[in-house]
Amino acid sequence: MPLYEFEGKRPNVHPDAFIAPTATLIGDVTVEKGASVWYGAVLRADICTIVVREGANIQDNSVVHGGPDAHVEIGAHSTVAHSCVFHGESLGEKGLVGNGTVVLDNAKIGAGTLVAAGSMVQQDTEIPAKVLALGSPAKVKKEIAGTAAEFWTEMNGPYYADLAARHAAGISLVEEWPRST
Repeated sequence: MPLYEFEGKRPNVHPDAFIAPTATLIGDVTVEKGASVWYGAVLRADICTIVVREGANIQDNSVVHGGPDAHVEIGAHSTVAHSCVFHGESLGEKGLVGNGTVVLDNAKIGAGTLVAAGSMVQQDTEIPAKVLALGSPAKVKKEIAGTAAEFWTEMNGPYYADLAARHAAGISLVEEWPRST
């Protein structure tokens, strides 16, 4: 896994976190216990600070960054799903940002909220806790209590914690593969 120091700041990764071998962490990044950063993800804290809280997961090909002097926080047991751009300020505990979503500068997403796949959260937007938001720009559609969206916010963190443990124990680089003649 490439970890890069930038201007004297270097990533701090808890020994019980999973960082995929093709993930890249740059600068002032903290990844807490049980968190996971997946294949192709980039956390670039060159001009900002990024904290990935305990049990959170940043999935494949997502980018987390922030503006100058920003403090970007991905809450405990939350998910930034596949191919997202997270340039916001915070994702609350057990929050879920769906595949392909873009979150712009200073946006705040509340705890237990699901932002649906393909959405765009505008700059400086605040989405409250425990709601479903979707669209471009993302708008709150309803509370998620008792819905499938609530199921995803509750189960995705533990599911990815288990999957990260399996990857940490079970992946190996294939140096050569059979080629057809």
